[in-house]
Amino acid sequence: MRIGFAYDLKDDYLKDTYSKEEIAEFDSPVTIDAISGALRTLGHNVDRIGNVFSLISRLLKGDRWDIVFNITEGLYGSCREALVPALLDAYRIPYTFSEPLVHAITLDKAITKRLLRDQGLSVTDFAVVSEPNQICITFGQYPYFVKPVSEGSGKGVTPSSKVNNAQELATRCAELIAVFNQPVIVEPFLSGREATAGVLGTGMDAYCIGVLEVGFNDKSDATIHSYFNKENCDFAVEYTLARDSFADLCAKTAVAAHRALGIKDACRIDMRADAAGNLYIMEINSLPGLMPGRSDLILLSEMAGYTYQYVISEIVKSASRRWFKK
Repeated sequence: MRIGFAYDLKDDYLKDTYSKEEIAEFDSPVTIDAISGALRTLGHNVDRIGNVFSLISRLLKGDRWDIVFNITEGLYGSCREALVPALLDAYRIPYTFSEPLVHAITLDKAITKRLLRDQGLSVTDFAVVSEPNQICITFGQYPYFVKPVSEGSGKGVTPSSKVNNAQELATRCAELIAVFNQPVIVEPFLSGREATAGVLGTGMDAYCIGVLEVGFNDKSDATIHSYFNKENCDFAVEYTLARDSFADLCAKTAVAAHRALGIKDACRIDMRADAAGNLYIMEINSLPGLMPGRSDLILLSEMAGYTYQYVISEIVKSASRRWFKK
């Protein structure tokens, strides 16, 4: 196939004075080269499009593709991950990963939790705070955990995200609302085991490829998977492939959530247990990172014995089955 490749390259935004945290979800040349190489090895002709602005320009020129491999995260608004799929829908061009509605839902942690809860899946109680002077929490005791409602890659998550009293809660809510210009979500702090599960496929064909347990050491930001930890995962995080009953529960829960939300082709689902061992879904990434040797989906796949080529192939196969009924 002639595959268009849409992505947000970090270097394109750094030269425009964006901070490293603002573009934390964007990709490096290493990832772009790796995906392009994997697609070519599969026999496809790859046309690198770039970001949404390049895509718009190319569409207006009349360029078209059999399918677009889309990993664009977007920069502005609560529906930023939905923008490229929406454009491609308008031009009736097939693409990998989920449709706009799913990306818009999963980016918003509160809406995601409401839908998962309606499907009988385990999520914690939570509250959404838009005004730091109007905080109403009706669940449990401190500590709580506070983070932006629509961010990924650990953005806005620091040791201060774990709050122990009302004053710390109000202060942290005010800080995050001011910096990220969006509401925050407040949840009970979970102190048990933490893991992320990778899911490939669509609908009843979806399966868990592996469960990666997240551990911390003396170089980590406390016991939370913070922005610092994610950016420095090579020394601040200890990953292990979970293979016990906890992993089985994570895998089952992840596939159920993937299907419940109608996610397509692949996703990564973060979960954590409380002190009693009860497992809860924390958040869902419907556009999982694909950086070789670093992104969680790739790490857990490799630990489970699957190659990078296999993951990319499965994503394209899943999308092709949907669009071309093969």
